[in-house]
Amino acid sequence: MTSTKTHTYVVHVTWTGNTGRGTAGYKGYDRSFVMRAGDKPEIAGSSDPAFRGDAARWNPEDLLVASLSACHKLWYLHLCAEAGIVVTAYDDDAEGSMVEDSSRGGFFTGVRLRPLVTITATSDAARARALHEEAHRLCFIANSVNFPVTCEPTIGMDEN
Repeated sequence: MTSTKTHTYVVHVTWTGNTGRGTAGYKGYDRSFVMRAGDKPEIAGSSDPAFRGDAARWNPEDLLVASLSACHKLWYLHLCAEAGIVVTAYDDDAEGSMVEDSSRGGFFTGVRLRPLVTITATSDAARARALHEEAHRLCFIANSVNFPVTCEPTIGMDEN
């Protein structure tokens, strides 16, 4: 028997880019927005610079790749803690690819996670590597997208 739980996430997005004339012209408005969720710090957003956005702000594409990376990491750390694998550092240089075409607009074709995980010398490196597959299987965000998410982990040993 399978049990299910429903979780709801509420965010508020406010467009802050009206430069005085609204969207009267494509080049006449700013793509800036602010995202809020409860009492959490605001996130300043914009579109990708390729779409007239502000490169200093997070864009939806950055946030999607970051969400996949963070979700995988959180599951991975959970699984390692349960398995007795002590992780002392975790860094990921995740990369997503998006294609634009005239019929669909833009869509992601894949995201590659490249976590560099450091574990203690007494931890099982083979098991640490294998737990990435389980983390991927359990990742809420990866289970919700319609493109491949791959993981290329590197496991290193803590020298302390």
